[in-house]
This record gives sequence, structure tokens and C-alpha cells, in this order.
Amino acid sequence: MKSTPFEGQAPGTSGLRKKVRVFQQPGYTENFIQAVFDVVKPEAGATLVIGGDGRFHNRTVIQQAIRMAAANGYDRVLVGQGGILSTPAASHVIRKYEASGGLVLSASHNPGGPDEDFGIKYNITNGGPAPETVTGAIHERTKTIDRWLTVEADDIDLDAVGETVVVGMTVSVIDPVADYADLMETLFDFAAIRAMVKSGFTMRFDAMGAVTGPYAHEILERRLGLAAGTVVNGTPLEDFGGHHPDPNLIHAKELYDLMMGADAPDLGAASDGDGDRNLIIGRGRFITPSDSLAMLAANIEVAPAYRGRLAGIARSMPTSAAADRVAEALNVPIFETPTGWKFFGNLLDAGKVTICGEESAGTGSDHVREKDGVWAVLLWLNILAARGVGVDAIAREHWARFGRNYYARHDYEGIDTDRANALMEGLKARLGELPGRGFGPLTVAVADSFSYTDPVDGSISANQGLRILFDDGSRVVFRLSGTGTQGATLRVYLESYVPPSGDLDAETAAMLAHQINAAEEIAGIAEHTGRAAPDVIT
Repeated sequence: MKSTPFEGQAPGTSGLRKKVRVFQQPGYTENFIQAVFDVVKPEAGATLVIGGDGRFHNRTVIQQAIRMAAANGYDRVLVGQGGILSTPAASHVIRKYEASGGLVLSASHNPGGPDEDFGIKYNITNGGPAPETVTGAIHERTKTIDRWLTVEADDIDLDAVGETVVVGMTVSVIDPVADYADLMETLFDFAAIRAMVKSGFTMRFDAMGAVTGPYAHEILERRLGLAAGTVVNGTPLEDFGGHHPDPNLIHAKELYDLMMGADAPDLGAASDGDGDRNLIIGRGRFITPSDSLAMLAANIEVAPAYRGRLAGIARSMPTSAAADRVAEALNVPIFETPTGWKFFGNLLDAGKVTICGEESAGTGSDHVREKDGVWAVLLWLNILAARGVGVDAIAREHWARFGRNYYARHDYEGIDTDRANALMEGLKARLGELPGRGFGPLTVAVADSFSYTDPVDGSISANQGLRILFDDGSRVVFRLSGTGTQGATLRVYLESYVPPSGDLDAETAAMLAHQINAAEEIAGIAEHTGRAAPDVIT
């Protein structure tokens, strides 16, 4: 089919994300998928995996992608039943069946529905997100594309497991949960978790009307024996039930309130739209994603698949340095990467790290090449079963050994893009004059624009966020997010370290007051954004 380019089809940190109405423009989705196929050039006999989070427009795009895959020479397509595959499950399927890659249809934690968000991401043969060399080539191809290829074929029945032939290409509709659930049984001590459950352990898992519902029902309730009803909002819905499927304290407030109440279960957990993020709350104790990464890393070897093989830890630059202190104590390397799971791929493939994570609630390991919300919950369960204590006790023992990194992220969402860019450009221009300046009791030690050199392939990623490091070890980081679909999101990351001898149970906001004031004075957030306060604090 003849076509003309659309502007703005640059894949962000997690693929191309726009409003559904944008993707529904004639040729828009087809242009992007064709650009992917033109760049990756599938070889004879290639297999493509397709799946998504069940959001509105998934089924329509899957049917078209199947026809386009047949026209572009793929030999086989594996698609999740109902079009469903969580992002980590898609990564596992790509790896297990040695596919050449996969299309993951999701806008992750963003809202779904006819007037909300949609997204397409390409994952490469290792199961991870395409690196910048590939996404850059895809973007360039979208600028010149003049046609897209398809075949004449009826829609297939996505709800029936089995095989169909589409113009010579085999389409296998597979159980979206079984392969992933089987993998989890090889990683964790399910027998120990089942014993803990039989002794009276209780939990609440909120799937947020999104993709992890079927996975949680199968693994938590059926295989681990937790009571029916442990999983709530467990049916994937095209609009996530009208909710925002982001597992934070704003959008999972009902879970948080339950866990802070008198009748709280032992563990509260949630995952997001496509299943790659997680929220962990113990009875009376919220665990920040940065602390969760550190605590999981410190205890990972209690899980059978990880005993004796913690090679290293990786975190994104904005993530707190709590994991660094664990790495130092355990004498393993720590790697600081830009935001975006694709930057962990080389480290995982090279065997340099075993566990990695981001402050944005993503944690994972070398079992797949994506962050994995259910995996993180299961590792917490394994740790609780092995240690025989609750979440709060694990947190307190961790801080008593390593100290505590008080940490928060302030998000200013949907702000005018020009205003956001002006803030960042103005701050970047001032970086050289900041070292040595005082802001309240804080003195700037270093101010820079973060650049990363990949230790495996030597590639350089510059301009990955602006860092203000103070001489007391605290810091403020400024970054524009690439995961939204309209306007700009300014993210301000705030951190202050307290050693084991310090106050380990204070209010986070109070411990970060000086950093918050310094961030405003340095960057002029209110002036540039017109906001007196952030929209979301996590």
C-alpha cells in the first residue's frame, strides 16, 4: 500500500507512544510497523512474537500486524491468547522459542481507552527492548517510508489456542501465562512459599484491571495456594476499568490505605498496565522502588536460582544509591545507567549483573530482558518465607546495616513542552557556575549532564539528565520523561543519605526539605511550569 511519512514517530525510551486517535489515522500504525520490519529485515524462517496488555486498540493492531508479518516474509507468528502477553512474558516467549523479535503493544502504566494512550515497542532476539541503534534507524525509516506491505486475509480467532495459516505463514495462538508461570517455578522456592501460606500468611495483589491479573490468579492463587480473592481487579480491561494502571501511592491508594490499617494482610503488592512494574507495601510499611531494589539484591541468594551467583547490580542514574551500598558490602560491581531498560540488556547478556532496577518501580533479573512486576513480588515472597519475618522487619534490619537513602520523585505532568525545555536548557547553561554555591545548608559539589559509556560495546549516551550533587552526599536530579503522550513531564529526583547511626524512621518529606528548597531555587520550577507543587510524589 502506498503511504507518506508522519511526523513524530520517534520511539522513546519504551517505543512509540501516542493517543489512540493518532494511531487510528489511516496508515499511521502500518507505517511504523513497516519501518520496524524494513530495519530488522527478517530472515527466512523468522518467528515474530506479538502480544500486549489488552488495552483498547490492541486487537485491531494485532490483526493488521499479523497480515503485515506474512507480507514481510515471517515464517511464524506467536501471539498470546486474546492478544494478551505481559511485557516480561513476551520477553520470555521470544527467548524460549528463539524468535527473531517481537512487537509489544502497550503504553505501560498510561491510561487506556478510546481517548487515552496506545504504544508499540519492538523487542530484539534477546527478548529486550531494541537498543538506540535500532530505534534510531526505525525513526529514520519513518521519515522516508512510502509504502507498507500486507496480504489479503481474514482476521484470526485470537481467543482460541491453536494454529492458523495466513498466506503461508503459521500463526500460533498460545496460552499467555503457562510458559511464564513455569519459568517462575524454576526460579523460586514455591514449596517454602506454600508452607508460609499454609501457616496463615495473607496478601493482597492489585492487578489494576490490567495484564497481570491472569498471571497472578494462576501463580498466587492456584500454584501457591493463596486464598481466592487475594488477587483483585484481576480481569484485563480495555480501559483498565477507568483507572490509571500505575502502581504508585496515588493510583493504588486503596491498597495503601488497606496496608496502613488495622486489618492489613502481611503483604500488599500491585503491578501496572503491561506487568513490568511493581509496588510493595508491608503491613504499615511502604517500600520505595529504590529501597526494594536494594533489599532484593541483599537477599536474592535465598531464591534457588540465584544462590551463589550475584554477579553485579545495575540501577538507572535517577534511582537512589541504596543499591550501591549493598554492592559495596557484598563486593560486587554496581553499574549506573541512563533511564530505559534497554541499557541493562548488554550488562545482562554479558553476565556482568544479575539484578537491576529503576526508581520508576521496575525491577528484574537475568531471567528475561525486561523489568518484571510479578517476578519482584515472588522474590519478596521467597525472602519472607526464607527469613521468617515481615516486610517492616526486613526494612529495619536493612537500614540498620546499610543506612537509609531517603528518596522521592516529584512529577510535574502535562506541562507545556517549550516551558519544560526552557527550564532544562537554562539549568544546563548554569551547571558550570553551581559548584561551590550554597543553598541553605547544602553546598554544590558537582553539577553535570549525565553521560554513559556502555562497558560492553563502548557506545556513548549523552544528555541523560542533569545532576546536582551536594557535598553531604545528597543530590537532586532533573530529567524530562519520555513515557508520556502529550505535553512534557518534568521529573525531579531528591535524595539524602543517613548512615546506620542516624534517624532511620523519619518522615521522608522532612528529610528532603533542604533538597526540595534547593531544587526550586536552582531551577525555578514554579516559574517555568506554573505549578506550585508536583502532580505526583512517589
